[in-house]
Amino acid sequence: MNIEKAIEDCKIYLKQIKQHDPDPFYVNHFFSKFIDSVNLTLDSIFEEANRDFGLFMTKKISYEEFLKKAKEKKDLKAIKFSEWYIDKFDQEHNSRLPKVMKKICELKNKQNILPEIKIMIRAQDRYENDVNQQIMVGLSHDKLRSKDELQIEINRQLPVFLEVINHKRKENNEPSVNENQITTSAFIDIEDIFEIEIAYASEIYIPVMIRLVEESRKKIKELTTWD
Repeated sequence: MNIEKAIEDCKIYLKQIKQHDPDPFYVNHFFSKFIDSVNLTLDSIFEEANRDFGLFMTKKISYEEFLKKAKEKKDLKAIKFSEWYIDKFDQEHNSRLPKVMKKICELKNKQNILPEIKIMIRAQDRYENDVNQQIMVGLSHDKLRSKDELQIEINRQLPVFLEVINHKRKENNEPSVNENQITTSAFIDIEDIFEIEIAYASEIYIPVMIRLVEESRKKIKELTTWD
């Protein structure tokens, strides 16, 4: 799998997520493809490493399989790369959103499912402690029936939402928001991490993935050009 192609696919699927947000059916469809492309990108790092370290693995390669083969062959450089990679991977996933994306990728790999999507009202300009509010709207085959129905439900819940979010913002000395500064987005919860906006988390994760690829390539080159 070509890494550049997988990364480009992630960018394409992110655009589709944003285009269809907050419709649960389409967001779920393109987010699923996004996560598959993320997993392909990360696995492809080890396909390149397999080639460059000369491990000659022919089946699908993951971090675990790569490390196992490196130990079998007693390839100290490949083992060193594996150790470096897992440290780098953990560093990149220390913060909240990358940590969530890691959990989602693992869930998709193991069970081929994604957490259930919910539609929430949020402020267009985010602050760290902002609240979001779920809205219940009629769906047909998991798709929004109409934008009008969605807007009716937004209008119904907007006064309470504005009161709550502006109270929070006032406590934090942050600017208040009005009804023209509110939007809706598709969110998910996973394990003990709540209210993750799918499009935003995906957008934040692409640079993380690119850094992993670029730094891995540099490390492989460094290790394979030793005297």
